[in-house]
Amino acid sequence: MSRPSTPAEAYELLLEGNRRFVESTCEHPNQDAAHRAALVPGQKPFAVLLGCSDSRLAAEIIFDQGLGDLFVVRTAGHVAGPEVLGSIEYGVGPLGAPLVVVLGHDSCGAVTAARQATVDGANPQGYIGDLVEKVTPSVLSARAEGVEEVDDIVDVHVERTTDLLLSRSAVLAERVREGKCAIAGLSYRLGDGTVRQVASRGPLT
Repeated sequence: MSRPSTPAEAYELLLEGNRRFVESTCEHPNQDAAHRAALVPGQKPFAVLLGCSDSRLAAEIIFDQGLGDLFVVRTAGHVAGPEVLGSIEYGVGPLGAPLVVVLGHDSCGAVTAARQATVDGANPQGYIGDLVEKVTPSVLSARAEGVEEVDDIVDVHVERTTDLLLSRSAVLAERVREGKCAIAGLSYRLGDGTVRQVASRGPLT
């Protein structure tokens, strides 16, 4: 299969892979020795994926992709600091990926911790506290809209992360504006393995 050249093609390829995963008909593409050897000179992933670090959210597995297909960046609560933004810019710039995905999930521990911190005023110690602080604006924004349930807050956090990427990365914003790249904000269900779109920026169709 040729590499997708447009955001819409890349997005559909990801969704097709997720459907195979959900239906237990995975093809496990691009995982053989010949493909591994072919990638040695360089990579050309068709999508950049910023996902939560949750161990149940392994991108290549839930989208049924293989080596060289996805440029994956993962942090707890898909928090996006300078290193994450730089990685995404590398994926859409030098590597030319036409799609960026922000992937959240239900029962997110980072969102749960941030929500609890706004209730009892106690922030976790160490760098976990820093992470919670970065998720807290999404919790407060959700609360202002009357949203209190963790899984609904996750949707707000995914959408806010999508907008944050565009507002903080001039490289990504320019490529989206030119139609060369799009951003899809997705929420993954741990129980059935499906993904649901909660945000989109740029030409996904």
